[in-house]
Amino acid sequence: MGLVTVTRRGGTAVMTYANPPFGTMTAAGAQEMLELFRPLSADPAVRAVIVTGGIPDIFIRHYDVGELSNMGDALKAAPEPPPADGPPAQGYLALVDAIFDAPKPVIAAINGLCMGGGFELTLACDLRIASPEVAAIGLPETRIGIFPGGGGTQRLPRVVGEAKALEIILRGLTFTGRQAHAIGMVHELAADPLARALEIAAEWEPRGAEGIAYAKRLTRAALDRPVSEGLADERHAFLQVMRTASAREGLRQGQAPARIQEI
Repeated sequence: MGLVTVTRRGGTAVMTYANPPFGTMTAAGAQEMLELFRPLSADPAVRAVIVTGGIPDIFIRHYDVGELSNMGDALKAAPEPPPADGPPAQGYLALVDAIFDAPKPVIAAINGLCMGGGFELTLACDLRIASPEVAAIGLPETRIGIFPGGGGTQRLPRVVGEAKALEIILRGLTFTGRQAHAIGMVHELAADPLARALEIAAEWEPRGAEGIAYAKRLTRAALDRPVSEGLADERHAFLQVMRTASAREGLRQGQAPARIQEI
């Protein structure tokens, strides 16, 4: 029996991760999720992907500490650390990169405990919706002598700012769902995060997929390059998307005064 299930709700794919009883992420779980996610990312019929947890009150608790310990032992025995510009990411790291780079929105429906690698996975998502009753969301890695190595040190500052990210990471802090929302770690609170994620995902179904894909890519890249470079890319991409059938149809529909008022 696999650790990941995928169900379709119209144009939305829901990926549910469940590794009972503790709900930790493992190498096998990450690989299975990656192999299921890649075709969803490439499928034009899939307009959005939602990631959620399949155990009550657990999204993804954290990455399996036993596996990390074994990794540390293996690295200690190696002649030297692998170079920073080594081979392409694999397993869990490839998974978070695939989520981040997907040409369609990915929503994390955080229904329970979400720490360490579990929270880093949500940072790769575009939107995070959490239950206010979640007991712990955050990055506690420094409590056990390591640090967030799945993108947390790079993505959390872009979400909450450098000062708050330093406090969270250096002190190994976790927060309840309500507290996480108050400081901007999650976008929304909902009693049923999956139901709310499905509502948001439905908004994208009638909209042009190309426009959404360009919007995500350009916004993601905005803080990583000079404004002049980003503006040049944006202007070129805008002309590209204006050529698509979905954009031309949307513009025709948008000419009606009532439609403009709705926008």
